[in-house]
Amino acid sequence: MKLFYYPGACSLADHIALIEAGLAYKLVSIDREKRTEDGRDFLALNPKGYIPAIEMDDGTILTENQVILAYIAEESGKLLPEDRMLRWQTFEALAFMSSEIHGAYAPFFRDFPEPEKQRVREKIGKAFALLADQMGDKAFLISNEMTIADCYLFWILMVAPKSDVDLPVNLQNCLDRMKAMPSVIRALAEEGLS
Repeated sequence: MKLFYYPGACSLADHIALIEAGLAYKLVSIDREKRTEDGRDFLALNPKGYIPAIEMDDGTILTENQVILAYIAEESGKLLPEDRMLRWQTFEALAFMSSEIHGAYAPFFRDFPEPEKQRVREKIGKAFALLADQMGDKAFLISNEMTIADCYLFWILMVAPKSDVDLPVNLQNCLDRMKAMPSVIRALAEEGLS
């Protein structure tokens, strides 16, 4: 399958998951003009126009981070807990990070006025506090085993410095641990970020 990505963007979560899951993939970068590195019009493949997107061998395209991460987990049989309730908590965490943190980063990516940034810093700080409480003293967000939620969490935490919000200690420790994981090291290197 092909993963359409932009270096350092949220598609990094899917990239890490593909490596952790052991699935074969090819990276295809997208430029700011929505052209793929293989010369195609990305909007023809994905009219939504944003990444991530994956293209299957039969040409089927999947979009939306949460969906792609779930697909990777289902295809590989990895990165989702066996326990039924922990699985649902994994999906819950993905939805929370997507709606409450990822989307909230927009003022920092688009240089909004400082009062709006400050309002969002407070919102993100509260969201990080909730995630920190959920993680507690576990190695990862849901359990002591890595899940697709942690792949997304890595990206959420990695871009936090753009918002000038301090991370709770356990989330900072998780970020530091994940930076040393072979899958994360490889994904960052493949995207030219290391």
